Amino acid sequence: MNFTISRESFLQPLQLVAGAVERRHTLPILGNVLIKVDNGALWMTGTDLEVELIANVSLGEDSGNGQITVPAKKLLDIVRGLPDDSTIQFTVEENKALVKSGRSKYSLATLSADDYPNLEDWEGDSEFEISQQALKQLIESVQFSMAQQDVRYYLNGMSLETSDKQIRSVATDGHRLAMSLVDYDVEPLPAKQVIIPRKGVMEISRLIEDSDVKVKVQLGANHIRLFSNSFIFTSKLVDGRFPDYNRVVPKNTDKGLVVFRDIIKGAFSRAMILTNEKFKGVRLNLEPGELKITATNPEQEQAEEIIDVDYQGESLEIGFNVAYLIDALNAIETDSVIFKLSDSNASALVHGVKIVDGLPVDDDSSQYVIMPMRL
Repeated sequence: MNFTISRESFLQPLQLVAGAVERRHTLPILGNVLIKVDNGALWMTGTDLEVELIANVSLGEDSGNGQITVPAKKLLDIVRGLPDDSTIQFTVEENKALVKSGRSKYSLATLSADDYPNLEDWEGDSEFEISQQALKQLIESVQFSMAQQDVRYYLNGMSLETSDKQIRSVATDGHRLAMSLVDYDVEPLPAKQVIIPRKGVMEISRLIEDSDVKVKVQLGANHIRLFSNSFIFTSKLVDGRFPDYNRVVPKNTDKGLVVFRDIIKGAFSRAMILTNEKFKGVRLNLEPGELKITATNPEQEQAEEIIDVDYQGESLEIGFNVAYLIDALNAIETDSVIFKLSDSNASALVHGVKIVDGLPVDDDSSQYVIMPMRL
């Protein structure tokens, strides 16, 4: 097995697949990347048994076919450290991988490609194409609300749901809920809901770009797979049932607070400086036309912010984890936001407000539910 390739052509797919390689592996081969040359094409695969990433690049016709696995991090560091315009020669001799470039030469230990694990073949139950930009919106609008190492394992990921002409993403950690929706007007989609594990979500977000380039998505019983021109990504799904999120979305919100997003986010950010480091609680006092934000900490320090808001309801006092509020505001892209409330013990519904023909219109493509705190 041998091939010659420019550093840039080698580095880009190698960086892609290295993200899927297990860093704290129990099996030595999981720290390796599978390198395969077949009919003038170089294929690289990385996996941790939960996610698998395959990338490919064209080679010259004189490349020798074969396959081998080499330590992913060492190979990546070597290629990354070579000069930009380098040409790399990769050969396998006597169970060693030789990487040569100019007067540099490295010998790496190898393990047999026959022992390299791969996620089993499967047939997709449903399939659709979506722009990378739309998929990125679905992920980035909700991923911060995923739970981390929760015993309710089905919360440690993101729900992806298709139904007729819509694709929806949902994430929750039990204290807050994030939802995002994109219209799909190509063809009716079958009703299906899957839970993508946290690592799978983060890898997809890393791989896709904010562009109109399409990516094909396949959903199976136990896996999700993405196809693009530069990679094939597969992730196992979380085997569980995602909670019925519609039950926690506030329905009877008779109080609406509209405010410029940057103004209230700045006030929250400043108030958070003096919150209790563990609980991050702030108290909101609403009066017609005005919002007062206060925070205290165990050192008896206090922050107070007063801002003008569009609010005409009755007085209301309610507490929230300010970090959750800021996360939601960071994900909203409109200039104005609305907080929909009912009373001091009920969750708030937060989403954007856009201006259409000079009038404010709810932008509920992304919505956030945040539970109140007792302060």
